[in-house]
Amino acid sequence: MKTELEPQDIEAIAGKVIEKLRPLISSNGKHDREDVIFDVPGLAKYLHVSRKWIYERTQFKEIPHQKVKGLLRFRKKDIDKWLNSHNVPAINTPERILKAIK
Repeated sequence: MKTELEPQDIEAIAGKVIEKLRPLISSNGKHDREDVIFDVPGLAKYLHVSRKWIYERTQFKEIPHQKVKGLLRFRKKDIDKWLNSHNVPAINTPERILKAIK
């Protein structure tokens, strides 16, 4: 069975699809991503660091983590909060940099 759609029909269908997806898009999937639990390889990939670096940070209790039956686990929301606490704000404006070069 073959059906041809008029442009206004296609627009109506697209509008309904967008309407259904809007809550997922507007929340950026936060309700799903806040509950993410990383293991060591997953966290290393998320942070773009080595597994060794993760193990060192947990050994010295520098990074938030949990131990579940002896296995390290990391909540994404805790890691993101930890990352934000280590944020270094930019204080050099392009004008200041240019003055320093001159």
